[in-house]
Amino acid sequence: MGDKTDVWQGTLALMILKTLETMGPQHGYGLARRIEQTSGDLLQLNYGTLYPALLKLEQEGYVRSEWGFSDNNRKAKFYELTKSGQKQVRRATADWEQTTEILSRFLTPAEEA
Repeated sequence: MGDKTDVWQGTLALMILKTLETMGPQHGYGLARRIEQTSGDLLQLNYGTLYPALLKLEQEGYVRSEWGFSDNNRKAKFYELTKSGQKQVRRATADWEQTTEILSRFLTPAEEA
């Protein structure tokens, strides 16, 4: 126990979108750190996974990027939600809430009648 785990398949896009929704525009490193922090440092985010996910979200029109400078004055690409991305956050959140509700029925022992 206590070891960091990889991000589950299909959850990274939602974590990115929710983080951008909550925090506003972020650069990739900041996104990765915030996602790991939000998980209570239980998740380990691989940059080889993060950047392709960001590229895919950008190609789908859910995020847009712009070059800027980080807090330590380094050039960095910042990502932010688009209007389409805001709608996708709501859809994906509802889908995951339904999925976890269904799964919890299998994980919670049935009450004795």
